[in-house]
Amino acid sequence: MRIAGWSFGKFEARLAVLPAIAVVGCVVWLMLPQASDAESRSAAMPSEVAGVTQGTDDPAATQATMPSPGPLASTDPNQAVGAAVPLDIAPPETIVPATSPLDGLKIISQSWRRGGLGSKALVTFTLRNTNDYAVRDIEIACNFIRRDGSHLTARRRIIPDTVNMKSRKRYARMLVGFVNVNANKAKCTLVTASRV
Repeated sequence: MRIAGWSFGKFEARLAVLPAIAVVGCVVWLMLPQASDAESRSAAMPSEVAGVTQGTDDPAATQATMPSPGPLASTDPNQAVGAAVPLDIAPPETIVPATSPLDGLKIISQSWRRGGLGSKALVTFTLRNTNDYAVRDIEIACNFIRRDGSHLTARRRIIPDTVNMKSRKRYARMLVGFVNVNANKAKCTLVTASRV
């Protein structure tokens, strides 16, 4: 027997599909975005803040205009938006800017000499770390100049070593790279370092 294009012979098959449709519907419903506690508080705040900002600079007047939570005030996050919400929002924390590891790291003594038939620069220097933490992967840049002060060569080198906190470390005859044979002086500076 057929009624409007539907057959009663497949009734059991349709009945078996019904729980699958219900499960898919529940999953979709759970995935829909819901208003969080922060959103409900931010929606309630403009009316309360408006009452405070319309007052005067007098602290007593400001206290008088602030809504006070009554005995019926609830801290339930699912509370209606129109109800009074107590002002228990903490002031924003002050963020201290992070200091660079280079602030407490210095080259306190340095010298250089030639090696490898006069074409290699071997630098000896001492690093002092006054930071409260260890520093590693220190990059130095060495500039080589002539006797008259004109710039000749610049070389960089990363030191894959760790300098402990509040300590000194000496590096002797570290190869920085090839250098011009006319170089007379060298000046090394710190470029980067990583905090351990």
